Amino acid sequence: MRINSYRITRFQFRRDRVIGDSQVRAEDVNVAALELIADTGAVGLGFIQTLFTPLPSQAEMERIFETEVWPTLEGASPLGLVHRVTRPRGGNQRAFGLPVHEALQVALWDLVGKEAGMPLWEVLGGSRDRVKAYASGLDFHLSDEAFVELFGHADAIGYDTFKIKVGHSDFERDLHRLDLLKKTVRPGARFMIDANEAWGAKEALNKIEAIERAGFALVWVEDPILRTDFAGLKMLCASTPNTMINSGEYLDASGKRALMSAGATDIVNVHGQITDVMRIGWFAADIGVPVSVGNTFLEVGIQAAVALPEVEWIEYSFQNFDHLVEEPIEIRDGYAYAPKRPGHGLVLSEVARAEWARPEIVSEDQLGEAPANPRVGRPAPVRSLGTA
Repeated sequence: MRINSYRITRFQFRRDRVIGDSQVRAEDVNVAALELIADTGAVGLGFIQTLFTPLPSQAEMERIFETEVWPTLEGASPLGLVHRVTRPRGGNQRAFGLPVHEALQVALWDLVGKEAGMPLWEVLGGSRDRVKAYASGLDFHLSDEAFVELFGHADAIGYDTFKIKVGHSDFERDLHRLDLLKKTVRPGARFMIDANEAWGAKEALNKIEAIERAGFALVWVEDPILRTDFAGLKMLCASTPNTMINSGEYLDASGKRALMSAGATDIVNVHGQITDVMRIGWFAADIGVPVSVGNTFLEVGIQAAVALPEVEWIEYSFQNFDHLVEEPIEIRDGYAYAPKRPGHGLVLSEVARAEWARPEIVSEDQLGEAPANPRVGRPAPVRSLGTA
């Protein structure tokens, strides 16, 4: 199998609810489907995504891809590319002009699975087909009413573990949201919080202890402090025996390795770059560090999640992307299930290509209504930054 062509399809649409955390917020979706096409006719699919600004026009993306990326792919074997080890130095150590790193890895591994005629998770060595999913709200900017509606719905459809955003300038608001969550979901539910680096090291310790004194048992605290504060993270790991520290989300593969080598996290957080995730997962397994899989586009992270022995959880945040593919990842009764179809199992919907493709940048007032999201109730209202 050799790669002989590609296709980029640009999408832009409104979210069905505002998402965000203590640092950021987003109301629109800006993605592009990258399809790598092999000489066999097989298609590998990945998604290019930006959270806060529109992607360039489709023509401009194609120009950048043709110039910077395509020369490294044309005529190459996907199997060779996913295992290639390079040592970029000097000016060669730089990002592409488009955020295609993850999309490339996902599309290439999709082709590898299809060439083998196997589900990707089996190619990666997986022997189980499901992993626990926790309900994550990306909820910092939701009203209390919308917060209750979202997590109440998650509880009703089978989730028993929930993660909320904290790090508000008024700590009482964080405690209030935890209390609201406890009153909304089933007795005995498990909670996680994510501060998105809002705190300093000693501040984080004081707040974790205050949360525990208030009667909230936490599975973990995610990214409580700066990603590079290994000394502070190590102190938190040692000082919070009842609550695990989850970090690494914002670090690349080398940074995650350094984080674990420093003993500065109880759980390492990975995302959708399949090659990088597997390499980090192997290292984590070797030294006995648990791995969590955070949000990945269309939950493609399930492939690595079921293949790595240290993964217990995958994050699910009810984002409205399912209409982009023919058959989304199944999530049922608190578990995410890996597809049994060859490759990663996600195929771009031709209906979506026809109805939701936006080759040119669309202004916010021209986006129209959000696509229907079958996994949630009615859309939550958009709120201003910092409101409850």
